[in-house]
Amino acid sequence: MAQMATTIYLPALPAVMRELDVSRGFAGASISVFVIGAAAPVVPWGRAADRYGRRGPLLASLGLFVACCIALAVTTSPALLLVLRALQGIGAGGSAIIARIAVRDLGSGDQLARRLSVLSIAFITALGGGQFTGGLLTRYADWRLGFVVLAVVGAAAIATSFALPLGPARPAGEAGNVFRVGLRLLRTPGFALPTYAGGLGFATVVVLQEVAPFVFQQHFGLAADAYGGIGLLLAPAYFAGALTVNRTVARFGAGRLMRTGALVMTASGLAMVVLWSLDAGRVTALTAFIALYCVTTFGQAVLFPTSMAAAASADPAHGAYAIALCGFVQQSTAGLAALAATPLRAELAWSATAAALSALAWFLVRGTTLSKGASR
Repeated sequence: MAQMATTIYLPALPAVMRELDVSRGFAGASISVFVIGAAAPVVPWGRAADRYGRRGPLLASLGLFVACCIALAVTTSPALLLVLRALQGIGAGGSAIIARIAVRDLGSGDQLARRLSVLSIAFITALGGGQFTGGLLTRYADWRLGFVVLAVVGAAAIATSFALPLGPARPAGEAGNVFRVGLRLLRTPGFALPTYAGGLGFATVVVLQEVAPFVFQQHFGLAADAYGGIGLLLAPAYFAGALTVNRTVARFGAGRLMRTGALVMTASGLAMVVLWSLDAGRVTALTAFIALYCVTTFGQAVLFPTSMAAAASADPAHGAYAIALCGFVQQSTAGLAALAATPLRAELAWSATAAALSALAWFLVRGTTLSKGASR
């Protein structure tokens, strides 16, 4: 649901620019403010989940998400669009982080990476179905109907959440000192390095998502539904990455897979720079860009669960805080990077930025060792 709030909206960005009479940068900012909104209250959401139990904060975040979706479906104000997207991000970020905390309740280390890879498989619905649905709605109906779809999905999540055996609240004494725990985690390399690496990998994907609708629809001349159909190629790429983690993490360890994911994304980013530096034909360039987009997606699917598992395993006694703080740092990094990239329109400029983000992620974890079961 949280990821689909971006993917179902992506094909509409050029239409948003035309209908609301805003710049390309303004339309792209509606992606960035959502990501930043999702990041801003992640730590308080995590603390609330620890103090009051998982269910109450989850229902509150889902309620906020649904309310914002309904409001977005009827708004015609550019300024209100940004405000509501930020609030929608707050609700989406809360539900996403509490879901990961619930998974963290089941274990840590490589087993956590494996479980998070299963959670990642749910993103396939968003990457494929969300973007495809958004493309169809933009081409044949109204892009605002995407928010109606999201409201229905959020309402279904509220209904089904009552069947989940979610964790109870922790004693008040254990739920305190969140800032002290957070500062200690940020000073711990076993937490900080994979957290920042995962954030940079996420930032790479968000930058691509922000520019892709304009590249495909304006540079290559694809219709909105044709661009949406590309999501059906991204979904198998993400599935392949998540399945790779699920099937091989016990053999290779989360640390090695984390480095591999960052390296794959770096190589793909550099190849994009080369692509836009060449004077390739339209069909060749389009095919190559789609392929590299899929490779980047595969790398992120490997990097995401392994980096979060490594970070969460750095302090098993405060797993919920570690997950929440990791989510905050990663979302913030992605949102700020995407916001900074909104003025970049030249393909060579944004592709070089994406490559640099992935390369920095690999640099941070290139020497990280993670034993099978816990970080060192």
